[in-house]
Amino acid sequence: MRIDPPGPPLRALPGLLRKLAVDRLGMMRDAAGLGDAVRVSMGPKKLYIFNRPDYAKHVLADNSDNYHKGIGLVQSRRVLGDGLLTSDGETWREQRRIVQPAFKPGRINQQAAAVAEEAAKLVALLRGHEGGGPVDVLQEVTGLTLGVLGRTLLDSNLTAHESLAHSFEEVQDQAMLEMVSQGMVPAWLPLPPQARFRRARRELYRVADLLVADRRSRMADGGPGDDALSRIIVAADMRRDDPARARNRLREELVTLLLAGHETTASTLGWTLHLLERHPEVRDRVRAEARAALGDGVPGPEDLHRLTYTTMVVQEAMRLFPPVWILPRVAQQRDVVGGYTVSAGSDVLVCPYIMHRHPGLWEDPERFDPERFEPQQTADRPRYAYIPFGAGPRFCVGSNLGMMEAVFVTALVTRDLDLRTVAGHRAVAEPMLSLRMRGGLPMTVSTAR
Repeated sequence: MRIDPPGPPLRALPGLLRKLAVDRLGMMRDAAGLGDAVRVSMGPKKLYIFNRPDYAKHVLADNSDNYHKGIGLVQSRRVLGDGLLTSDGETWREQRRIVQPAFKPGRINQQAAAVAEEAAKLVALLRGHEGGGPVDVLQEVTGLTLGVLGRTLLDSNLTAHESLAHSFEEVQDQAMLEMVSQGMVPAWLPLPPQARFRRARRELYRVADLLVADRRSRMADGGPGDDALSRIIVAADMRRDDPARARNRLREELVTLLLAGHETTASTLGWTLHLLERHPEVRDRVRAEARAALGDGVPGPEDLHRLTYTTMVVQEAMRLFPPVWILPRVAQQRDVVGGYTVSAGSDVLVCPYIMHRHPGLWEDPERFDPERFEPQQTADRPRYAYIPFGAGPRFCVGSNLGMMEAVFVTALVTRDLDLRTVAGHRAVAEPMLSLRMRGGLPMTVSTAR
């Protein structure tokens, strides 16, 4: 017997469909108000929205082979091709096997010094603005995350490629435009956004080619390393049946690594620092913990377990503003989720942003409260109630590095500096990866007392 999830009342359907085009996060909020499982019909197309941990577990883990990447995939592939974020099936499994060793906990612990050094550089850079006008902290932490990415995963210096952050912003803006317009605006039209997108894509590919050439030359001198870039270069060189396709795949996988490796952590840091300035009592506890655990030094891997409250602060920031705010899938075959029938070819959405604010899972869910992540608070919480890094086989491969980076930077910046928000900002749900802050995060800087 076929059982469909409830759909919106007819009077609400036009508003939901309009928000699907222009405000997907707003649509997800409205749909969540209708229940934990909602079906929206768009002619012959069906959209299923699931907002319960057990439903998310089924889609993302238990029957993940049936659910391939969904809405936004076409737009993302214009830049990322068949990189790790956009590929499926055996292609994805091969890519994951290639890069996974670069993210093993032992190797990540070895990168702690590089993360701490980059964090210390950020503190020094921000201190240079003390007494001056507002500084865009989000821009500065983006530079930090690119620096960490280059040193830890690519064995490359990315500071010489200042165009990267701007180029990624341009291609994501274009992806948003294409999603809003539902692909009705041809990519070949000579419109200004299209032209900016093409320039940005060319620049990303140019930088990728330079990084590959540099790393390849150093590998020839000293042999392949254990970093992610060396691994994908070696894998590309083994694809001898189609050298041109191997070269393109290498470029796509590197651009994917560049994007995924910096953007989500920068967003997490931006929101964490913003929330700390809105909650001085939390900020003071983070500062006290950092001074007690680290003194005047920089953290090492052994300090992560000492920065327990700082870790909870980062976790709570990711609850409110998850770095991966929505997980879109397409059902390959007919399925049943929580007793509800999902038809083949339907779009399926799991939204961490909404589930992280579910009143049945979180007490006073809009409140910023790091103590939610005290061990006694998390013991009885459903595993899939909190999925800031995704879940299942496609769980973010860089989660350990991202957490180390976010905790170390939050501790050092809060210990040494006092950042005061001087202007507001707004959140925009991005189509590809994260919930980003647009217009920067203007703050003034002084030395922490």
